[in-house]
Amino acid sequence: MKLELRGITKKFGSFVANDHIDVVVESGQVHSLLGENGAGKSTLMNVLFGLYEATEGEILIDDKPVRFNGPGDAMAAGIGMVHQHFMLVPVFTVAENVALGDEFTRAGGILDLERTRRRIREISDRYGFHVDPDAHVEDLPVGVQQRVEIIKALVREAKVLILDEPTAVLTPQETDELLSIIGQLRASGTAIVFISHKLREVKAISDTITVIRRGKVVGTAEPTASPAELASLMVGRSVSLSLDKESGQPGRETFRVENLTVRTATGHVALDHVSFGIAQGEILAVAGVQGNGQTELTEAVMGLLPHVTGAVMLDGENLLGRTVKQIVNSGVGFVPEDRSTDGLVGTFTVAENLVLNQYDRAPYARGLGMKPSVIARNADAKIAEFDIRTQGGQVNVGTLSGGNQQKVVMARELSRPLKLFIASQPTRGVDVGSIEFLHRRIIAERDVGTPVMIVSTELDEVVELADRIAVLYKGRLVGIVPGDTPRETLGLMMAGAGIDEARQHNPHQTGAENE
Repeated sequence: MKLELRGITKKFGSFVANDHIDVVVESGQVHSLLGENGAGKSTLMNVLFGLYEATEGEILIDDKPVRFNGPGDAMAAGIGMVHQHFMLVPVFTVAENVALGDEFTRAGGILDLERTRRRIREISDRYGFHVDPDAHVEDLPVGVQQRVEIIKALVREAKVLILDEPTAVLTPQETDELLSIIGQLRASGTAIVFISHKLREVKAISDTITVIRRGKVVGTAEPTASPAELASLMVGRSVSLSLDKESGQPGRETFRVENLTVRTATGHVALDHVSFGIAQGEILAVAGVQGNGQTELTEAVMGLLPHVTGAVMLDGENLLGRTVKQIVNSGVGFVPEDRSTDGLVGTFTVAENLVLNQYDRAPYARGLGMKPSVIARNADAKIAEFDIRTQGGQVNVGTLSGGNQQKVVMARELSRPLKLFIASQPTRGVDVGSIEFLHRRIIAERDVGTPVMIVSTELDEVVELADRIAVLYKGRLVGIVPGDTPRETLGLMMAGAGIDEARQHNPHQTGAENE
């Protein structure tokens, strides 16, 4: 089946998310849409899948125009989509999830789950999915849940399969398995639309690459194109993709977490007796698939959560029980994973957001009054230093792009002497060209002797920055390993394997710790 998007434009008010995009996908082809977060890739696929109605343009299947009024129409036409956030009911079995919305029935309208089970087994055997139709989804690893989503599409006889950021929640091993599955689907004649911002994966699997920037197609490329060429298309200028950094020179350990445990309001243990330390002049990167306790770790350290036990020691003082403001004033810089909710006040100006953590202290305040001229000069300096793309400090921060908002947060948190710097997803939504700059600022903070903790689901970022890497799995610390630990070993640990088990796959790996 041939799929064509012709002149697709999607507007939300005055904002143009997609601007006259043309894409052609042939049967048996993997066509990748490559672009930064916010480039318009997912919006375009939501138009294709009938979730959005295009403002302009048309969709053609086998050269015939079609119109989708919802996902049901798209699926009926042979288009399936695996969303970045899976559309599964956790308490249902695999068979029940696959049947949902497209139920097979026997005479009298009785649900025929056995027919669904047979189809699941057929597809699973054909592609080596190893999926049990009677397993409950909540008991399955994330990678297997993704296969269930693919099975859902194939049971409905999808000829075109859209994969939206499919590796965002996978370990490296699960990513390799997914790429192998995509290869099998391609060989069977399925057309694949692979949406990603990860150059390594796009190059590994693609037949054709279309690059989208700010809602427009800015070029097409072959998978033989170099990462630097693809990156320059993504951001519109030449960028460096490697960070040459000197080895850290760690001093004494000044930050220590001991038996840190976090329970939710329902009693679920989100973080289970986690202990580690960070020395001055060292970066500890916390790795793991999203949802394994990373968020709870940073929020517990910052005093944002109730039901926390253990100890969080900074320079011999326990931070647990203190308010967020007290923790910040003790010398902790914090970049939260959700900048729009926790890091910025969207209706405040850039200048005001740059002093959110110091607005009531000198030199920005005197007594009960703030000093606007000093705040404005600070904003001008930080805008220049961090290359924040804005018309000035008096612009509301909510009008900036996501990447520039992140720069505002980083500029604010790195604008004072720190005893500890914590950054969760420090470059999420930031263009490739700005990532290098922010990484260098993090390294610079380490090099002045600050203990640094980075939390990232991007394994490339973890490896790039870390002096040591701590791996979390289901709220527990699997272990701590050197920063040069191979990705394969890290991937096994991210899936729950202990250090010794992971090292068996790489016997030359040395220096691992297990605290």
